[in-house]
Amino acid sequence: MNESLEGYSHRHREGLISAVSAGFFFVVVGAIFITKPNIFNLIVDFFRDFDLVAVPNLGNVFLPAPVHPRVHSVVYLAVEQFSFVWGFFQMVVLALRFVVGSMWSKKAETVGNLVFSFGTGFLIRTFLIDTTRWFVFWAAIIMLIGVTLIIRAIILAAVSTRYVT
Repeated sequence: MNESLEGYSHRHREGLISAVSAGFFFVVVGAIFITKPNIFNLIVDFFRDFDLVAVPNLGNVFLPAPVHPRVHSVVYLAVEQFSFVWGFFQMVVLALRFVVGSMWSKKAETVGNLVFSFGTGFLIRTFLIDTTRWFVFWAAIIMLIGVTLIIRAIILAAVSTRYVT
């Protein structure tokens, strides 16, 4: 496959991966709307349910959250499914990045996206579907963002030290 890609510039190959990613995103979103026909109304209901809610164990701290978070399990399930499908797709993108010879920064970004997607799916299941702990979910998402950035940095550091020595 590398031989057939030699005629294309690096920029063109990256553009193809971006186009496939954008297309796949729309396919997955469309599939969710097809398999869950009432999802649009459920999403609207989810956002209409938002108000300032007291954060547990923080006294008089109020942040936006659904007033009735347990009612929105179908929305959480749809986002969980999207996250896992997107995570599997990121594995395909990572393989493509190796095949087309993408820069290590792009490979590290894709690994970060993969970790974030699977992590988000896991956190949605754990803190929104199984226990409905809204603020714990968002704290865990912030931690996941940190973990993702650290993983990307480790990959880039490992690669840069490999080329320096």
